[in-house]
Amino acid sequence: MEIDTPASTSTSPLPYLEQQVSSAPEDLKPLWTKIKSSYEKKLWHNLTVQLTEFVFTPGTGPYQIELFEKFISTIESRINALKLVEIARRVGREYTEPELTLKFLQSLHSRLTSPYPIPATEDNPGSPAPPPPASSAYALSLSSIAYAQLLLGNLDECKKNLNECEKILNEQDTIIEPSVNAGYYGVAGDYYKVKADYAPYYKNALLYLACVDTEKELSKDDQKSRAHDLCIAALLGETIYNFGELLQHPILQTLVGTEWEWIKDLISSFNGGEIGKFESLANHLSNEPILESSISFLRQKICLMALIQTIFARPRDGSSRLMTFQTIGEATRLPVNEVEHLLMKALSLSLIKGSLDQVDGTADISWVQPRVLEDNQLDTLTEQLDAWCNSVGKTQHQVEEQRKAAQLAVQVQ
Repeated sequence: MEIDTPASTSTSPLPYLEQQVSSAPEDLKPLWTKIKSSYEKKLWHNLTVQLTEFVFTPGTGPYQIELFEKFISTIESRINALKLVEIARRVGREYTEPELTLKFLQSLHSRLTSPYPIPATEDNPGSPAPPPPASSAYALSLSSIAYAQLLLGNLDECKKNLNECEKILNEQDTIIEPSVNAGYYGVAGDYYKVKADYAPYYKNALLYLACVDTEKELSKDDQKSRAHDLCIAALLGETIYNFGELLQHPILQTLVGTEWEWIKDLISSFNGGEIGKFESLANHLSNEPILESSISFLRQKICLMALIQTIFARPRDGSSRLMTFQTIGEATRLPVNEVEHLLMKALSLSLIKGSLDQVDGTADISWVQPRVLEDNQLDTLTEQLDAWCNSVGKTQHQVEEQRKAAQLAVQVQ
């Protein structure tokens, strides 16, 4: 059994805590008193909770660096490793220079338990990977360091740490705390944003939002900014043709009533393949130079979405899956001689599967990429299912009539 040995007066942080209790503002005295009391009673879990509460309490910023240096660093081994890293991430924000933040986080990281097993050798029997939460704490620490490196413009080292963090998280066979996943996805999203790599930014930014409580953890301005950036990435991502998940996320509502509401409407027009609505909103593109400079790509993308929507909404009467180039041209507002190129582009992006007949000017589409549907698209799907059920019912009736006729013919013979 491990015994807590009393600290010597010269190394004990108690005088520091007593000083803070006596000199702290009235609104912070209760927090300092709780911390001091839990330390004296060696209630390590309670102390961890109180320290976490302290660093996330508004107004405690000026005290946090000194608190970590003079108190937390002396009891690191008593604190849950994951909570220790979460506390350190918050304290790191109080340094005025990114270089100091990086140095602080790297110093703590060097003291964390490695999550990797030690292989056996002739001289060493080796040891297995440490139990949780060592791996999660190590991964969260890596993502924090990666963010500090990103702020300093060191993209190579940032990506290196992100890759190691991702590898650790992927190898976990236990449930990972949302804060750890959020740490990785948040920094990964910021990295790809700096690189202007829209598709991976979009993926990681949405995953980050799935790991946090946006109302509690993000300010209104931050929510609006993230919603704006997600819309831009969705529009410019070369492989993004599914907008339903973004449209259904509550964060998009933060754009309503703002100067960016038209971008939300633009996303809706793409999701429904509404070329007319796109054209009516195109005059706003000058407000976003990055979109205005990509107008040709956006026109091609809205045509592809119109194609997908046309295929999705076609009648399901079972008569034929063939669609004429003329029908597709009318739906996408393209000349008939450009329809084949559009279909080939959709096939190359794996948005659809099927075959083309250039001679007859027809397309036999057998599959459309799955996507999240809006309410009006679900209504269309309901109508199609009803039509299919009616068609099956009619076929069943016809088969039954034919059975009766055949049975009657056999009896007559």
